[in-house]
Amino acid sequence: METKTRFEIMDKVFIHQANIITPLGFSVQENFDALLRETTGISLTKLPEPIGTIPAGKIDDRLFQNFFSELNLNFSGSRIEQLMIAALEPIVNKQSVTTDAMLIISTTKGNVQALEQGNIKDAFLYQTAENIRKYFGFSKKPIVISNACVSGVMALSVAKRMIQMKAASKVFIVAADEITPFVVSGFQSFQAMSDEVCKPYDENRKGINLGEAAAAVFISSESKSEGIEIAGEANINDANHISGPSRTGEGLYLSIQKAMEEAKITSDKIDFVSAHGTATLYNDEMESIAFQRSGLDQTPINSFKGYYGHTLGAAGLLETIISMECMKQNTYLPSFGFEILGVSQPMNIIKKIKNQPMNTVLKTASGFGGSNSAMILRKQI
Repeated sequence: METKTRFEIMDKVFIHQANIITPLGFSVQENFDALLRETTGISLTKLPEPIGTIPAGKIDDRLFQNFFSELNLNFSGSRIEQLMIAALEPIVNKQSVTTDAMLIISTTKGNVQALEQGNIKDAFLYQTAENIRKYFGFSKKPIVISNACVSGVMALSVAKRMIQMKAASKVFIVAADEITPFVVSGFQSFQAMSDEVCKPYDENRKGINLGEAAAAVFISSESKSEGIEIAGEANINDANHISGPSRTGEGLYLSIQKAMEEAKITSDKIDFVSAHGTATLYNDEMESIAFQRSGLDQTPINSFKGYYGHTLGAAGLLETIISMECMKQNTYLPSFGFEILGVSQPMNIIKKIKNQPMNTVLKTASGFGGSNSAMILRKQI
């Protein structure tokens, strides 16, 4: 008698709609058009002393406030909540919020600005999630995913599993993080900041740029032609160090293997890798080792950090959405700033825009505390 594996009896789960707000635009189309022009959203940004001016992917406050006002939304909360609502609003307008719909919030720092104002209550992540829940009228308590820089990809994993376990019929995810003096000072303490636009995997990379963004998606088990399937995913902690990645890439390697196992594919079937690529010395090196161990050293790879900076809890979701658009357009985007390979293992870093079929994508993320995530995205063909 034939038996089925756990993966074979689970419903397929699809990402149907997406929206993003970044320095490059306030929609997926605006952002993708900017990426096709190879435009970076990183520019010199002035922050209060003693931080001063740094290169960062900062959303223009005036442009965003004008945009938010034009949406005629009845909300006057914090800026990060406004970013989340503006990103999620057009999706909710097309998909009704039913009683069993789930809301997931992905963020690393949340409303940090509330701390600067002495408003401790509003700085709690659950308070931000509750404010978003009330605004859109979700019945269920929201889930907050705050697991360093893998939060955005992990939120997609959790959404997929919630649907497969019948805990929700559909899930709305919104992710956001802001550039604040508190966040910048933390990364400066690690001496991880670059004084120019970052160059992931490049020999002359100096470190990261920070960025800010809001991203939102709608997920369900309903199969539609435009949907992108979450074919496999895994999240594994390498337990190496509070801030340093495993030198062997063990956690990322295992995450990739588990994601491919669920998707029932081998590395040669992956068309493109959207990597984490922070442009720090140890992260990029670790990733090169993990990809080489996974048989992906010849697969076209890029990092979107040179366009947006590191958007922390929004990064994984933002970069997944851009990767989905790449799949739909069959377009391979270059890794901004890359010139000469500066890691120990071979990598096929994309240098020029090219158009060819893209049906299967691997999205990876790694973060503080040894967290690693991998996700296989598959186009319906």
